[in-house]
Amino acid sequence: MDSILIVDDDKEIVELIDFYMKNNGYNTYTAFNGKDALKIFEKEYIDIVILDIMMPELDGKEVLRKIREKSNTPIIFLSAKGEDIDKIDGLFLGADDYLAKPFNTLELIARVKALLRRSTMTSSLKEENNIEVINKNLKLDETTCKVYKKDVPLQLTSVEYKLICFLMKNKNKVFTKGQLYEKVWGESYLGDEKIIMVYISKLREKIEDNPKKPKYIKTVRGLGYIFEGN
Repeated sequence: MDSILIVDDDKEIVELIDFYMKNNGYNTYTAFNGKDALKIFEKEYIDIVILDIMMPELDGKEVLRKIREKSNTPIIFLSAKGEDIDKIDGLFLGADDYLAKPFNTLELIARVKALLRRSTMTSSLKEENNIEVINKNLKLDETTCKVYKKDVPLQLTSVEYKLICFLMKNKNKVFTKGQLYEKVWGESYLGDEKIIMVYISKLREKIEDNPKKPKYIKTVRGLGYIFEGN
């Protein structure tokens, strides 16, 4: 049974999410501030975190930073802020998804299922003994789900890994944002294509020597993106 940590200073929201997650067969833990959330995360095995941004003690962004120091556990940000800049900010910090309040409970459940499914798919890749050398600088190791730049492993979230893995294994092919959205997030995912732009930017920061002049993940104007691995 997958375990979900629900963190929000609004008791009614926590109780609402807790009720629906339990009804869908998940084990749940709840916290009303960042410090308690981190204590639970350290003590229990958590498969996914639903995390409010504005909280007492420690806010959601700081909780996310501390979790990302040691774990790639999927995280969904919840916030009353619905502007694109806030969404992008949360994704750049390392969140896997973002949902603005007030939210549809069924949509939240769908996003939880999608993230858990992607996390499971990424874990299953570890059973494959497959190492692919892209070029002298980049290497994809599906045995450990790692990407290496000049033999140094990159710190990637599960979503970042799945996206770069797909691009590397389909190098020199052009994909639209919609196609990448479907391949990486799956048909049931309910986000928007702007998320693709954020993750492409994050990956460029990690694999490119000069992210502003990428030589691997390139934009094909009017079409989408291509990974050039030569």
